Amino acid sequence: MGKIEYLLVLAACVLVTLPLEFAGARVYRQPRRLVRSILPVGAVFLVWDAVAIAAGAWDFAPAFVSGILLPFSVPLEEVLFFVVVPVCGVLTYESVQLTMAWLRRRASR
Repeated sequence: MGKIEYLLVLAACVLVTLPLEFAGARVYRQPRRLVRSILPVGAVFLVWDAVAIAAGAWDFAPAFVSGILLPFSVPLEEVLFFVVVPVCGVLTYESVQLTMAWLRRRASR
C-alpha cells in the first residue's frame, strides 16, 4: 500500500459513513452548515500542524503519504483528515440523533 495508505483509510471512513446520509442524516445536503461546523476547528489544527512541522516537532513518514505538500509543508492527507473525520463524525452524530428521536417516538406510543 505505502504512499496511498493514509488516503485509503480516509476513503474507507467516507465509504463506511456515506450510507448514513441516505438513511436520513442530511449532512451533505446542508453544505453551509457543514462548512461552518468544521472550518474553524480544522483551520486551528492546520495552523497548529504547520507550526509544529516548521519547528521540527512533527512530521509525516514519507512512506505513507503521497508526497503532495500544501503550503507550510502540510501533506494533502493531513488537510483531508481535518475534513473527512469531522464530516464522518457529524454524519454519525446526526444518525444517532435520528435514531434516538425514533426510539423516543416509538416508546411514547
